[in-house]
Amino acid sequence: MIKYLKHSEINKPKWDECIRNSPNGMIYAYSWYLDTVCPGWEALVEDDYDSLMPLPVGKKYGYIYTYPPPFVQQLGVFSIHGIKEEKVKDFITAIPAQYRYVEMNLNEKNAIHSSVVEVNEHVSYTLDLSRPYSEIFSLYSSQTKRNLKKAMASSLTIVQSAQSEKIIKLFSENRGMELELPVAFYTVLRQLIKKMSSKGLVKCIGVNDKNNAMCAGAFFVKDAGRDIFLFSGANKNAYDSHAITFLINSYIEEYSGTPSIFDFEGSMDIDLARFYAGFGSTKINFPVIRKNNLPAPVKWIKEMQYKRKTSS
Repeated sequence: MIKYLKHSEINKPKWDECIRNSPNGMIYAYSWYLDTVCPGWEALVEDDYDSLMPLPVGKKYGYIYTYPPPFVQQLGVFSIHGIKEEKVKDFITAIPAQYRYVEMNLNEKNAIHSSVVEVNEHVSYTLDLSRPYSEIFSLYSSQTKRNLKKAMASSLTIVQSAQSEKIIKLFSENRGMELELPVAFYTVLRQLIKKMSSKGLVKCIGVNDKNNAMCAGAFFVKDAGRDIFLFSGANKNAYDSHAITFLINSYIEEYSGTPSIFDFEGSMDIDLARFYAGFGSTKINFPVIRKNNLPAPVKWIKEMQYKRKTSS
């Protein structure tokens, strides 16, 4: 039986045990991660935490909704028994009617075809790190190899254990200014990096240019069997010297031959998708569900906001 639980009713040790033992368990679904990126999250739980689905909850104009939290690529249904499509449908159907708007990224193991909700597909790109570096490198695109050659001729150097604030600043003063992100975005990011650092789950790696100034950096999350390219920052010098290509290649080279999957976290942006694919990665699809039961004209406003978001 699937039960709806408010945040205070969730048994977090049992929740985390389910995620840990689920074949499709991901770091995004652990209670401490959810507490950081979407405080007050709620949940659907089956039996004694055998299967579950987190519900990131928000409230606006008096209406309750779910949303994809920042720094969370995939959520959806997790189960210690593995997951069939019927199970995913049961959980989606069990989302309480009080959630007037539902927008949720499921995970790559959550197959779903439903007339109850709108289903779209997003993509991720992953790379098997268990192979030797020479084999992985041989599958790089010709463009990626050219960019890497230019980067290596630019006197770039890798900075292990880079300061997280420098990486965040590189983003906020460049790409972040274009996106005009709210202060809350950076607050959550800082809290998340602090939490993961305390657990030894994140590596902060930078790239210095020929003048020994940091021009790029990224946070790599080391989950069980999965290395995630979570967040990066770069300035103009980094783009000119292909510093991000240099950084990712360095990471792949260091951890090649280990039993892990490198997750680029994908993108619906064509240029970014091409960039990730250039490392010989494999495209992975995961479903995104959406249901809009808001009253007019709020429903119409939300539809316009969603179209703008997905077209940008």
